[in-house]
Amino acid sequence: MKLKLKHLPLLLLTFSLPMNAQEIKGELNKEIKRTEKISYILDYPQKVKGNVPLIVFLHGSGERGNNLEAVKVHSPFTYKNLIKEPVAILAPQCPADSWWDTVTLYHLIKEIQKKYKIDASRIYLTGLSLGGWGTLKLAMEHPELFAAVVPVCAPTDMIMYANINQYKNLNMKIFHGGMDDVVLPENALNFYQRLHPVNPSAELVIFPNNNHNSWDSTYSDPKLYEWMLKQRLKQ
Repeated sequence: MKLKLKHLPLLLLTFSLPMNAQEIKGELNKEIKRTEKISYILDYPQKVKGNVPLIVFLHGSGERGNNLEAVKVHSPFTYKNLIKEPVAILAPQCPADSWWDTVTLYHLIKEIQKKYKIDASRIYLTGLSLGGWGTLKLAMEHPELFAAVVPVCAPTDMIMYANINQYKNLNMKIFHGGMDDVVLPENALNFYQRLHPVNPSAELVIFPNNNHNSWDSTYSDPKLYEWMLKQRLKQ
């Protein structure tokens, strides 16, 4: 058997290329501009003096789109009569087929603070399902902003686990349905197991007979708002 070697120089050249590679170190330093657009409803109390607390509510996947009235469904708006002091409620709307953009949410909250009389020590964040995920993500990125954080039936991810220390100083209550077959209760249980060692004051509440709709059990309880409004950022 004769071995044909006519392609051997090409093979040698191919294998020698990595040995001739050079290591280049550099830095990208470029300003990237982006347009931020998000619709919202702000329920702001009238005839009040001074700054008011702000509850930021993030809806679930079913309320995405451009029907702004939908953001009030399954939310603290339904139970405003249970809140015993004047508060502002901010409910942005996530675009269709998207997940929450937490950079835009942060800028929206800061813009609302500029335009209205908001008590910076009493900004509260809550959301359900997809909005629960947005709640955990935004709280992870800006824990300095919120006096209390309340995720409801929230999906969790490995980035949150990897950055669990970001939640260590937050006042948190986590709610989930024990029968949830959309976002499994393991999401809340696994997250709480990681959270408790760094934030032992955080609470996990499982409604044993609730499926995905654990938001009604959460938001219909006046004690939630009593607890929430007692929390203040340490100045």
